[in-house]
Amino acid sequence: MKKTSQLFKLSSLVIALMILSVMSCDEKKKETSSDAPKEELAEAQEPFFKLSLAQWSLNKAVRSGEQSPLDFAQNASELGFEGIEYVSQLYRNELEKMADPKMAMDSLLKTLKEKSDTYNVKNLLIMVDGEGNLATIDDKERAQTIENHKKWVDAAKFLGCHSIRVNAHGEGTYEEVADAAVKGLTALSSYAATQGVNVLVENHGGYTSDGQWLAAVMAKVNMPNCGTLPDFGNFCITEGYGSINSKECDNAYDIYKGVSELMPYAKAVSAKSYDFDENGAQPKIDYVKMMQIVKDAGYTGFVGVEYEGENLSEIDGINATKKLLLEAASQLK
Repeated sequence: MKKTSQLFKLSSLVIALMILSVMSCDEKKKETSSDAPKEELAEAQEPFFKLSLAQWSLNKAVRSGEQSPLDFAQNASELGFEGIEYVSQLYRNELEKMADPKMAMDSLLKTLKEKSDTYNVKNLLIMVDGEGNLATIDDKERAQTIENHKKWVDAAKFLGCHSIRVNAHGEGTYEEVADAAVKGLTALSSYAATQGVNVLVENHGGYTSDGQWLAAVMAKVNMPNCGTLPDFGNFCITEGYGSINSKECDNAYDIYKGVSELMPYAKAVSAKSYDFDENGAQPKIDYVKMMQIVKDAGYTGFVGVEYEGENLSEIDGINATKKLLLEAASQLK
């Protein structure tokens, strides 16, 4: 009888321990379920955008000869980027290595395509500079500028880029340059459409740094493959290429208003950064506010890191900008 009683007590103890174990597991499950703090869940969520690297972030290393522009895909991959944005002017020396311009371009593009395939990065766009002003009021000059850009449209198609980025600069009155921009962009976009390529205008100084002006030009062009590439910092109307960080800037457009006006036409976004403060933020650009504007516009494409600061090395500046973007994304509504 005593043995039976002891066995009963032992069995009861085992059952009790099993019940406690199950309850403990249930509590752990609750801690990792939807009842977990919203802040922890937000941190685990992926950002609404993918990260690309604008080659201009490495322009000093390339122009000094420290780094070959042919290694851009490898550099971007090693820094953890999924997409890349080429800068045409950084390949000027490569294109001058052969007497035949077409052969030189073909050779360059073949190399770039092989590199991007090898390092598994997506070719997104080519930022085209030095090929003339698409918004010049001189009809003959504008026609030549359009022809100059066609080879870059073809290059974008070969590389698998969705767009080329162009400048819509010109001299004249507000209305004159706007009219010329509509003509130039319409003509170039018509050609680009036959190649399946977009033509994007960046706010890049002059009238283009006036968000209202550029948005009005886009509305008049009204073509599905003609859009904008909003840059967070290039909203200085009186400075060459629009940098609000320039000491020569004395007339800056509201950067948040400008990005809001350009986002309805955006097919790419440039996260410009300058010098960082002690908290790793941008004193001239509120990244949380800016990225909220981008998100609210319904944009889900790539956001390009474009570091232009002086207080960090190019690599450190790129990494700091990338970190800032991801931190801003985690704070969005």
